[in-house]
Amino acid sequence: MSVTAEAAEAFVVAHTGPASVPLVPELRTYQADDAIALWEITEELHGGPGLAPPFWAFPWAGGQALARYVLDHPDLVAGRTVLDLAAGSGLVGLAASLAGARSVVANEIDPYAIAAIRLNAVANAREIQPYQRNLLMETATDADVVLAGDVFYNRDMAAAMLSFLRKARDRGAVVLAGDPGRAYVPTDDLVRIASLTVPVIRDLEDVDVKETIVWRLP
Repeated sequence: MSVTAEAAEAFVVAHTGPASVPLVPELRTYQADDAIALWEITEELHGGPGLAPPFWAFPWAGGQALARYVLDHPDLVAGRTVLDLAAGSGLVGLAASLAGARSVVANEIDPYAIAAIRLNAVANAREIQPYQRNLLMETATDADVVLAGDVFYNRDMAAAMLSFLRKARDRGAVVLAGDPGRAYVPTDDLVRIASLTVPVIRDLEDVDVKETIVWRLP
């Protein structure tokens, strides 16, 4: 997908606006008022499903739970380097920055998500580094902490994510994931460390709240 940083930022600003995150009111992110309408716009923008879904425009349950956990347990990230993997809006990375991380990289493959991460960092006066690249194709990361919110939403993605997270763990990283019970979460490989009730968007989840688990890769 080829789009300039300026065009991506203009698109985000045109279709979303800053709003508090329900479970993490300390932070604001650019959010869409109408989830379905924005989803359709991103599909139609280039005459078909050429854009990735606008995961960056909504506070998903897994990300909210993970961000809340990080803010409630700042010792997890304080003074450490953090990778927010498949960051979407960058919410989890913003929480890590607010909790005292030494540095935060928010990784995404979608240029619109990268634009949203930049805008959200400015909106919250936080310094995080957006990084557009498919990290799952790489060996691992040298981050001290790897955080992944709502990444197990299909079979292929779950397998690729688990492989990357294992490699990060094997290099010494603390690895946490937030997930609201998606079908492909690899529960046999993870240890549950917290459970939170998270407000979500009914148009996207068909419910108003979701019980969401924070997992650790042991």
